[in-house]
Amino acid sequence: MAKGALSVDTEHLFPIIKKWLYSEKDIFIREVVSNACDAITKHKRLISLGEAEDDGCNYRITITADKDERTITVRDNGIGMNAEEVERYINNIALSGAVEFISKYEGEASSGIIGHFGLGFYSMFIIAEKVEMFTKSYKGGSGVHWICDGSGSFESEECELDNHCTEIIMHVSDDELAYLDNEKLKTILGRYCAFMPYDIALIEGENETVVNDTNPLWQRNPSEITDEQYNEFYKKVFNDYEDPLFKLHIVADYPLNFKGVIFIPRRKSGYDSTESEFKLFYNSVFVADNIKDACPEHLVNFRGVLDCPELPLNVSRSYLQNDAYVRKVASHISKKVADKLNSMFNNEREALEKNWNDMKPYFEYACMRDEKFGDRARGCILFEKTDGGFATVAEYLDGKDEGTVYYTNNKEEQSYYIGLFAEKGKSVLVLDSVIDNSFAQYFESKNDKIKFRRVDSGFVESEAESNDALTELFKKASSREDIEIRFVSLGEDGAAALISLSEENRRFADMMKMYAANGSAEVFKIPNGESLSVNIDNPIVKKLLIEETENKEDIAKHIYLSAILLSRTLTAEEAKEFVALNNKLI
Repeated sequence: MAKGALSVDTEHLFPIIKKWLYSEKDIFIREVVSNACDAITKHKRLISLGEAEDDGCNYRITITADKDERTITVRDNGIGMNAEEVERYINNIALSGAVEFISKYEGEASSGIIGHFGLGFYSMFIIAEKVEMFTKSYKGGSGVHWICDGSGSFESEECELDNHCTEIIMHVSDDELAYLDNEKLKTILGRYCAFMPYDIALIEGENETVVNDTNPLWQRNPSEITDEQYNEFYKKVFNDYEDPLFKLHIVADYPLNFKGVIFIPRRKSGYDSTESEFKLFYNSVFVADNIKDACPEHLVNFRGVLDCPELPLNVSRSYLQNDAYVRKVASHISKKVADKLNSMFNNEREALEKNWNDMKPYFEYACMRDEKFGDRARGCILFEKTDGGFATVAEYLDGKDEGTVYYTNNKEEQSYYIGLFAEKGKSVLVLDSVIDNSFAQYFESKNDKIKFRRVDSGFVESEAESNDALTELFKKASSREDIEIRFVSLGEDGAAALISLSEENRRFADMMKMYAANGSAEVFKIPNGESLSVNIDNPIVKKLLIEETENKEDIAKHIYLSAILLSRTLTAEEAKEFVALNNKLI
């Protein structure tokens, strides 16, 4: 049996690196600057271990574009290399010096070192026809001048350099001259290198601009960061002009190792996208903002920055090799969001209520979509009260785990019913969105001893003795034999009659409105189950009991239509009839 080792022809490998390895051309900037950061990190680590002399150098990376020479130069004052190391790590493709360094000096920890695959160096050939490198090791000795063209052929010679450093000169190819524009470079650096750990200076003539923040907010102690700093960070990273509604700083060390900051943005209109956006970093190096699995799917409209030094990326760092890790991160984020909501509910109630109406739909949705999140957060969902303030379902029921929750989904249209509750000293909760009503049904499914009833399906009332004559009169006036006629005592100043509909029938009617395909007026008609509560204390109703009273049917019809008007908008036919009755009776 023949045995051997596979060989690689660099002449064929370089085109693959150039065209297929990386998803975007711009990534070459990230790779070369990341290598420069690694070189500095290694030098700092060796100093801390007593392996290198602390020469007090001010660590920095400089980038210079020269349109005349058609070059981009990246220089760092990190660990540098000698001729032997250039031969080992540069002339051997896919041999990672970072991995060997970690293995020798760090054990399991990477101490912020970014490189792993030994291929990032060659990404420069995406835009360069030739690459030069000048480098000198921290150990001293001669420097090395290395030159390589796009075919993989290289030359190497000694050179004189004053201090340890590495300088990369990319000779830009004819097709990629746009990269010599400083504004384009600044934009790319702002995307990929905005939070790298050492100063990155873009040189423009005699001027230089530091393009990064070396102490990103997520790497800092949350207790030392103000709300204003969180808001400023959010606006900068996500290009927003308004403060976020909600913020969460995560520092996870076990069993997952990652840091991040999560926000809920303020929506400007109903047309804003609710899709979540998470930016992933790897030791402060931007990786991607398109890995949707990092955000739990039940947390819609969330924005976040995550730095995951254990992120299982592929060689181009554009995609994940193992999405199980990201699912664990997403699960941890979900738990932390629920914990944050609980913490604000218990300790920052005033701050929570300030923006609650804008945040509530996202938390309600999350509760309904994810059982674990719902179990953790359901009890913190607040509802506005018609008499002011907010309350949870438990608070509304005075801590009991059973009872009836009365609500309104339109404070204006149902104002009369709300007033009846107010007269009895009873609060009404506001559930005025589709998701509110869905959440009410979800809540009932979790506790069948709690029922939600809209104010017009269960208003506070006092039952009164029935009257057969009035019952027949109102059935005739309503033209509804199936209508239930009830008699209540609401006082002389109370409405003559009120319409109510069973909660179940009303929910069915709402569902029909939502799913009606043709918008037919038929779907807005109240289905069977409607009842009319007649107020026997009302003077007009009392007149109907007097035999000599004229126009009884017209009066009863007017009372019925007036009751409908307090409950909902009249149909075109009902409105026409109501106007005719007004003219006739007046």
